[in-house]
Amino acid sequence: MAGSKQLEQTSKSIGSSAHMITTARVPADKPVRIAFSLDESPDDDAPENSFPLAFPELDQQLQPLPPCHDSKESMQVYKQHCKIAEEYHEVKKEIALLEERKKELIARLEQVEKESMDAAQLAKEYAELTEENRTLKLAQTQCVEQLEKLRIQYQKRQGSS
Repeated sequence: MAGSKQLEQTSKSIGSSAHMITTARVPADKPVRIAFSLDESPDDDAPENSFPLAFPELDQQLQPLPPCHDSKESMQVYKQHCKIAEEYHEVKKEIALLEERKKELIARLEQVEKESMDAAQLAKEYAELTEENRTLKLAQTQCVEQLEKLRIQYQKRQGSS
């Protein structure tokens, strides 16, 4: 009877905290270790709160509740919760990896955009310099023509004097 009362309390606790999933992030560079035991040997002397945290990276309200060792159903619920907690950890790990990949792709995209802008800037600068070169060549041609005219005029003056 006491075991079923404890099971009721356990299932009430599970039911009330099952929807309290937080979005706390685990940094990708921080190692995470999962340690738990699904040992079915009863430990009647250990109080319920002395059960070590099976998943230290999980928030307190997401921790698997200690099972009632003399209840097969409680042990089964505990094992399921541990499995879900492990899957949750794997999903968080995958999210962290995907976020890291996203950062890498964004950095690569920014680099490509910068290179593209650099190329566009170089193309613009090339067009401006080409136009300036064309203008300077035209000015040089005009100066050469003007110089030739002045030489001819100077030779005419020299020849007439």
